[in-house]
Amino acid sequence: MFQFRLFSSYKNRVNAKSRPVEQGTRFCLWGLSAMSVQTIKSLLQHDSNATPQKIGFLLLDEFSMLAFASAIEPLRAANRQSNSDLYGWVIASPTGNPAVASNGVEVASDGDAAVLQDCRMVFVCAGLNVREHTDRNVLNLVRRLDRTGAVIGAICTGTYIMAAAGLLDDRRCTIHWENIDGLGEEFPELEITNDLFEVDGTRVTCSGGTASLDMMLNLIAQSHGAALAAEVSDQFIHDRIREPTDRQRMELRSRLGVSHPKLLAVVKTMEDNLEEPLAQTDIARMTNLSTRQLERLFRKYLNTTPTRYYLNLRLARARHLLRQTSMSILSVALACGFVSASHFSKCYRECYGRTPRAERAPA
Repeated sequence: MFQFRLFSSYKNRVNAKSRPVEQGTRFCLWGLSAMSVQTIKSLLQHDSNATPQKIGFLLLDEFSMLAFASAIEPLRAANRQSNSDLYGWVIASPTGNPAVASNGVEVASDGDAAVLQDCRMVFVCAGLNVREHTDRNVLNLVRRLDRTGAVIGAICTGTYIMAAAGLLDDRRCTIHWENIDGLGEEFPELEITNDLFEVDGTRVTCSGGTASLDMMLNLIAQSHGAALAAEVSDQFIHDRIREPTDRQRMELRSRLGVSHPKLLAVVKTMEDNLEEPLAQTDIARMTNLSTRQLERLFRKYLNTTPTRYYLNLRLARARHLLRQTSMSILSVALACGFVSASHFSKCYRECYGRTPRAERAPA
């Protein structure tokens, strides 16, 4: 197994002063409330005589390496580009042992959660099988960190841990698009968005992947100005700092590889109605098509039928719920528009070659 060590303090040899925030520069956490922005700014303020802003990362096994690296690398680059120790970082795991990412790479930790006590901001980083790595100890760790007054954030499926710890009550949050359905089913009271990242008071949640880079660039801009954030973005060949409200997934036309407006409208309608599927005649009527025209479009562009395509969408959602939640098979079936568990199991096996029960069984 590979081992990967990150050193918590960036040893910059240059004693140059921190660059000031540019006057008159308009660069903010777009779409965020004034209160949220002010909260983040007040907790992350920095001056030339201050010690580096310390940001903590609590890594759970099977965390997303890409999402974690996209969060920590901008901090290193900000130090390098500014010739100042603007940021320091601390890496912890629940046990203090190295954490193993979903790609099998080990990341050495600086200790257990105790090393995070003096961090101004702490991100809980998770990835695959987050429920299996969430226990009472982890939840209590996160709650204790919250009581220190730090900003508590989550990267990728770390949002699940914050929700389970009760830290997202009455707060907006986001999570990787693949986990949105599962999180919503398990915590129906949450206000979950499809945004790249959300800042609501002292809660910061990020969908993961490269969205972590955009989130950190926004935070760097808030503390140290747009010019520095742009320089850091350039270092990563990142040509645009995305807004938090940018979509997580590719546009439908890019995902399907088609641009026919009627077909795109039909697929969007299907995706929006998975729990209570619409009849094919209703979909055709809603998009001003005949059922025959609808059949032709799917055959020509997607090499399938509307019925089969719609069924596959529902089964894909069911697969996410089976893997990410503890919902009963019947509940998953109903959430995906099936009237019985037996019919659902039959369709699932035909599509994936295994039963829903086998999908959930440990490998």
